[in-house]
Amino acid sequence: MTLEHVDVLIVGAGLSGIGAASHLQAECPGRTYAIFESRGAIGGTWDLFRYPGVRSDSDMFTLGYSFEPWTDAKAIADGPSIREYVRTTARKRGIDRRIRFHHRVVRAEWSSDQALWTVEAERTDTGERVRITCDFLFVNSGYYRYDQGYAPEFPGQDEFAGTVVHPQHWPEDLDHTGKRVVVIGSGATAVTLLPAMAGDAAHVTMLQRSPSYVLSLPGTDPVADKLRGVLPPKVAYPIVRWKNVLSAMLFFQLSRRTPAFVRKFLRKAASAQLPRGFEVDRHFNPSYDPWDQRVCFVPDGDLFKAVRSGKADIVTDTIERFTAEGVRLTSGRVLEADIIVTATGLNLLPFGGMDLVVDGEPVEIGERLAYKGMMLSGVPNYAFTIGYTNASWTLKADLVAGYVCRLLNHLDEHGYTTCTPVAPPSVTATEPLIDLRSGYVLRSIDKLPKQGPAAPWRLFQNYPRDVLLMRHGSLTDDAMRFARTAKQAKERVA
Repeated sequence: MTLEHVDVLIVGAGLSGIGAASHLQAECPGRTYAIFESRGAIGGTWDLFRYPGVRSDSDMFTLGYSFEPWTDAKAIADGPSIREYVRTTARKRGIDRRIRFHHRVVRAEWSSDQALWTVEAERTDTGERVRITCDFLFVNSGYYRYDQGYAPEFPGQDEFAGTVVHPQHWPEDLDHTGKRVVVIGSGATAVTLLPAMAGDAAHVTMLQRSPSYVLSLPGTDPVADKLRGVLPPKVAYPIVRWKNVLSAMLFFQLSRRTPAFVRKFLRKAASAQLPRGFEVDRHFNPSYDPWDQRVCFVPDGDLFKAVRSGKADIVTDTIERFTAEGVRLTSGRVLEADIIVTATGLNLLPFGGMDLVVDGEPVEIGERLAYKGMMLSGVPNYAFTIGYTNASWTLKADLVAGYVCRLLNHLDEHGYTTCTPVAPPSVTATEPLIDLRSGYVLRSIDKLPKQGPAAPWRLFQNYPRDVLLMRHGSLTDDAMRFARTAKQAKERVA
């Protein structure tokens, strides 16, 4: 039986996947492609998460696509607005017609003789298995598990008389009006939920084992507002985008080089927005340095406003057990609750959990090096998208998609069929691809590819540097091998 074939198979129809397809259509117009999406809708993360107040933790001038200006006044946008932005981008370019929904890729096998991937997907709606071949496999499925968030079992959880909910699986009919809510967690999700629920709830408590750094940013960008009135969007957008990129880079570099100074700045900024006598050091001064974990940004200080209003508070303690009434803490205090939200994080699932096989040999992802943060050593015609940890996800996704298009065009121009990053013979020092110390990273650190000590095997979390490398740098180096299939080589000799 002859299988359906496309030049490029994109996995994932979220922010990255739609961006990848947009680049492919514009820069490789002769290439055929399809998108396999495991869920039933466009949007990825922004379609999955439906908890109150869900929003970006990056400004939309950098989280938005380089080719599709963000024109809304909001700089820190809500989830529904981002979801519609992604869907509109797909509709405008006809990308939505290329998506196969409910197709979860479970296995991809490369044949060097044929220079071909054979990809197997499971229909999540019918259970049917589907196979397709492609020349190039481009995975844009993120790095966490969509069907299951991280939810540790707490002692006595079954005794709780109220409702326990994880933000990744928020019930549509959950009404928190007039209810006492305890949100367990201290990351971006928790600091979003607290102010979003405080308005209608009787009271919201954010219960954290240890604090995070929290910084208030304007909900709208004043520079963007001024430029929008005098310049066309396509002119104003890149100006604001680069302004925000450089501002974020400066903050990150200061955090790395002068952590004590940045810690003091963040503490002072939080203290200025909290009630007099508030225990700032206990609740907003972590033991780790800024950017060892992501800094939580809150638009217009909404978290601090909720605490000042008395409708919300923050408790830093550990859980002894759940009770019928709520949560008993190690200190002996009991937090009474009607609803407990376990904003306890994600489960990592690199590349959608698919099995990769190259010429009959299974690929152990955790043992491979990442080439330019987007390809795996020893794996031909394969790329993946993982965004920055210190900046907007889309900045990196945009560069990766553009680089893939450059690679594909290079293959065509020189008559090659394969491109394979080849790791150096010996690498003495490796580190995880994601350099954060967040719990969700540390729990699954062995599942991630590694980075080496030097380029092109090392990431620098530096967007301007990556622009030079990936948009304008050479495609040929000592690590990349270009080749033709044996059959093609014979045909060229003949």
